[in-house]
Amino acid sequence: MAEKSEKKRPVRRIAEKRTEGRDRHRQKDAEERARLARLDTPREVRRTLVRRPTVKQDAFGIFAEQFARFMGTARFLIYMTLFVVVWIGWNWLAPADLRWDDYPFIFLTLMLSLQASYAAPLILLAQNRQEVRDRVINEQDRQANARAHADMEFLAREVASLRMALGEVATRDFLRSELRNLVEEMREDDEGDEDPPDSASGT
Repeated sequence: MAEKSEKKRPVRRIAEKRTEGRDRHRQKDAEERARLARLDTPREVRRTLVRRPTVKQDAFGIFAEQFARFMGTARFLIYMTLFVVVWIGWNWLAPADLRWDDYPFIFLTLMLSLQASYAAPLILLAQNRQEVRDRVINEQDRQANARAHADMEFLAREVASLRMALGEVATRDFLRSELRNLVEEMREDDEGDEDPPDSASGT
């Protein structure tokens, strides 16, 4: 029994060391996460060997929008059609020594594919900027509608309170009817006061 217990002790020590190592590792990870989560701790700046090119997003976006607008006009289509017709006509009808792109016009195809490869990202960039503007405009419209709805509810409550207050105020017709009733009551009282002497004289 003693030998078995002595054999088990090293195994327990190894297991305890493993658990201690895991606990320390977890504690270090928790401390590192807490340090990174703090707002007053600056981030680690990694220096790169090659600097990334800095481009002004607004200027490039404006250029992309202008380019996309120009490509969506009839003038661009006319210019492109004339360019392609002149290119094909010259390389088809000109003398052989003056041609630079014979049939099947591989250089022209390469130029048009290169133009399309640059035009597609520029158009997508212009669309993204337009989506951002539309999102901002929609948010502003939503806020304006919410304010207008709140103002309308406030005005409706105020009008309802004014109606309730006016319902308790005496109107002109009500005053006239009350005055008429008072005048009629006073006349009846006067007539009632004048009737007894007449009856006494008749007896």
